[in-house]
Amino acid sequence: MIVRRVRAYGAHVGLLAVLGLVAALLVTAVPRLANGYADRSLHADVTRLPHLVRDVSIAVEQQPDDPVGAAAGQADLDRFADALPQPLPQLVDRRWYAARLDEELLSATGDDPPMDGGAVKKVGLRAQTGVEDAADLTAGRWPRSEAGRPAELAVSAAVAEMLSLRPGSWLRFTGPGGLKRAQAQVVGVFDPRDVGDPVWDDLLLALDPVAPVADGEPYLAAAVTDWAGIDTVAVGSGAPATYEWRYRFDERRLNTTTMEAVTAAVADTRRIAWLPDSTVQTSLDITLIRFAEQLHAVRALLAIAQSGLVASLLGLILLAARLAVQRRREELALLRARGASLAAIGRRTLAEAALVQPVAVLLGWLVATRVPGRSEGAPWAVLLLAVLTTAVVPVLAVLAQRRGGLVAGRSDLIRQRPSVRRLTVEASVLVLAGLGVVLLRRRGIDPAGGVDAYLSSVPVLVAVAAALVAIRLLPWPLRLVGRLAGRARGALLFLGVARAGRGAPVALGPLAVLIVAVSTGVFGGVVATTVAAARDRAATLAVPADAWLAGYAFPPDAADALTGVAGVETVTRVWVDSNRRLLSETGPQATVFRPVRVLVVDAPAFAEVVARSGVDVDVPAALRSAARGAGPVPAVVSPNVAADLGDRAVADVQNRLYEFHVAGVADTFPGVGLGVDRFVVLPWQALPEYEFTPIIPNRYLIAGDDIDEAKLLEVADAEQRRRQSAVLGVEVTQTQLPATLETRRAYREGLERTGANEVLTLAFTAGAAGGTALAVLAVGFAVVADAAGRGRMLSRLRTMGLSAAHGRRLLVYELVPLVVVAALTGGAVGMALPRLLGSTLGLSAFAPGVPIRDHLDPLVVGGVLALVVLGLLAGLAAENVVNRRMRLGEVLRLGEENA
Repeated sequence: MIVRRVRAYGAHVGLLAVLGLVAALLVTAVPRLANGYADRSLHADVTRLPHLVRDVSIAVEQQPDDPVGAAAGQADLDRFADALPQPLPQLVDRRWYAARLDEELLSATGDDPPMDGGAVKKVGLRAQTGVEDAADLTAGRWPRSEAGRPAELAVSAAVAEMLSLRPGSWLRFTGPGGLKRAQAQVVGVFDPRDVGDPVWDDLLLALDPVAPVADGEPYLAAAVTDWAGIDTVAVGSGAPATYEWRYRFDERRLNTTTMEAVTAAVADTRRIAWLPDSTVQTSLDITLIRFAEQLHAVRALLAIAQSGLVASLLGLILLAARLAVQRRREELALLRARGASLAAIGRRTLAEAALVQPVAVLLGWLVATRVPGRSEGAPWAVLLLAVLTTAVVPVLAVLAQRRGGLVAGRSDLIRQRPSVRRLTVEASVLVLAGLGVVLLRRRGIDPAGGVDAYLSSVPVLVAVAAALVAIRLLPWPLRLVGRLAGRARGALLFLGVARAGRGAPVALGPLAVLIVAVSTGVFGGVVATTVAAARDRAATLAVPADAWLAGYAFPPDAADALTGVAGVETVTRVWVDSNRRLLSETGPQATVFRPVRVLVVDAPAFAEVVARSGVDVDVPAALRSAARGAGPVPAVVSPNVAADLGDRAVADVQNRLYEFHVAGVADTFPGVGLGVDRFVVLPWQALPEYEFTPIIPNRYLIAGDDIDEAKLLEVADAEQRRRQSAVLGVEVTQTQLPATLETRRAYREGLERTGANEVLTLAFTAGAAGGTALAVLAVGFAVVADAAGRGRMLSRLRTMGLSAAHGRRLLVYELVPLVVVAALTGGAVGMALPRLLGSTLGLSAFAPGVPIRDHLDPLVVGGVLALVVLGLLAGLAAENVVNRRMRLGEVLRLGEENA
């Protein structure tokens, strides 16, 4: 019996089942995807961190007369790992113990002439676990130092070539003060198996030694020894040794649920006194805090989008249930007339719903669990949804039959005087929406307390409030349009506007759902374009051309060689450096200000490269027109620098002082870098230079398409070697600091891969795509909701000669007010919400270094207009399907109302 009733009303039962399935899929799949994306983004961010940030290193300095020796520290490697605050011990993946003598403390000389002449050789020593397993010997053997004998060393092939060392070479290490010396012998030469292995992180000078670029600069290198070798050189040279215990965490064992505990544990690690005078170096907790800020912001956005979609789905479920009850009005009234109680009607409809709805919700949950990601806790939302979708029809059926009636009323008219209860509910929604906006702007969402359910639903409340206002105001302009249409020729426009103005409650419901869905989609689109515009500005400031070539030092005439690379159109030289001196004047009485970042650009060439790259950057006219001559040069400074200075000051450029006057103040300048609040920009073409002491560029700004990046880097390194050879007076075959190339496109794409960006994209996609789909579904629902009444009207009009085309046009006239009002209202709410909520959304975490400005992309406006057209097409499609099933010729004759 129950199964037959379910089959008889299969369309309504099936619609509720599909909506329940989609709702279960939404509330389960979106959080799983968000957790999966957040974990993956966390792993990627931690993987990209330098070892000084991601690893925990415990260090203690020991004096040369330490009786214990370096080898004793190996016993503490596992002990310290087990003593780390929970849950860190379970996260430790690799660990190393090392003893080192810093290169700043040791000067090396040798028996060979190349070692004794030329620049000073600063060579550090390091003994570390895991080195021998990560390298291959190319000559000699590994060090095996003995007490009372000279220390034994192993050097990389790069160090051996630069310092002319080989197995058997002797070195003398002079310690601080130059009073004590220690003997050492090179016994082996090695090559690393994988230079990316983290075992080499603290041995970069051993793999890539640094040769001097300018006069007076030393060679910098490092060599590998053993524990006894460290003790021997430390005692002989008088240099203090540093013992280090380093622990690397496996990023794959991290997830966002344990991130807060890991952050607190890392912070506690720094407060523990591991050894007397020991220090702990790590910044992993700072990185996790920043990631947590991004994740908090994006989860708030996702909660807003999800609450809008869930609210729209629940509205559709309520409308579907109300429509099902309306279609069975006569059946339920007959049951009441035959003596059925309200409880009996509730049990009857509950038995039908219980047969389908829980299964549909369970199926949606099962499908969602196959989505990649991670669930958190029990699926309480799914259970609540199953109960809601199962109980909504019985509850509405009971409420509809509280008052029995034998005369069927008109379902296409709204009550002219709404009840006090309804007015109270509507007023409460308005008050909650306004109060929520005020609270959200004043205190935001507390990160410590998670996502606040009320505050995250404020955008939905605002949309619902706007929908209620629109529903109240809609009949008034429609009546005016109806009066004007009544004077026009033809009846179609008048009939369509009249039906839209009557607005049955079951037809006005889709209007509210449509407004919420549209506002959710537009909100996601506006936030997405706002973040995208901020990232575009960040990319422009960081790389103000097609490409940004960085190195250590290029020859002054390197532009010709770089321009010859395929794809390069034009280049301009740049010099930039941080922590440069800033003085009030050049005399001995000068006031010293805080250091600044100095950027020197050839302003006319800079403007040309920027223009050819198509970048929206305005180079100040004061810099472009500056020319070499007497007096201070014009400069653009940051507000913090301008507040310190008067009209004039002196900046240090490569140890030469240039006087300048403040010609402009700017918060940012392209090429200075993001987040730099103290900078001075000088025009290169106006600075006095001399033949033998020119300003040496360390950057080049490049304009071009399809640049051969590999060739460009090859030419850049060759130019750097040419400059280095000119300084040293000998042929240099290895670049000490290889050039790097960063394109604006790559930088912009990199912003999309940082932090919790994948979760942010999910929030945008869910809001925009889900809102659009639900809006179209709401329009179709509005057509289906009054299909019976429209069928009777069309049957009568067809007897008067109404064609099928005229019937479709009548539906368009009826739907246009509904769709246009919903699109305009929902679009206005979606566009206004980012401005209303302001900094509460935390969007600045996704474009660091640039201010977030509301940005309305024309595509969003076009999307709203497209949604109007799509909604009308959906309404026509739904009408076509309904008309086929209803057989309009029989509706008038039989008086049937059920679709």
